[in-house]
Amino acid sequence: MKKLVKLVIHALEDKKAEDIRIIDISEISTIADYFIIAGGSNKSQIQALCDNVEEVLYKAGCELKQKEGYETANWVLMDFGDLIVHVFDKENRFLYDLERVWADGKQIEKEAF
Repeated sequence: MKKLVKLVIHALEDKKAEDIRIIDISEISTIADYFIIAGGSNKSQIQALCDNVEEVLYKAGCELKQKEGYETANWVLMDFGDLIVHVFDKENRFLYDLERVWADGKQIEKEAF
């Protein structure tokens, strides 16, 4: 799983994602082990971030189970099973504040991967 998290981080950084956060939720939820949260500055960049993540994980053999919000690209949720990637625009990231909602999870520095 850590290899996949590292691949997602690199895929997001490759397309200049903003403020990438990793939250280990494995001990507080059964929906996934990790949330990765990132920001984009506009619809085109957010879609490019998501496309890159999807492509990189597909090549690594990880199947995308569900993707929501891609068309509007203000909050895209990509479900890869034990790994869920959220890509927000600035307004919606502030509004939904997943870092606060999932504060019981362990924030992990991306350098740990």
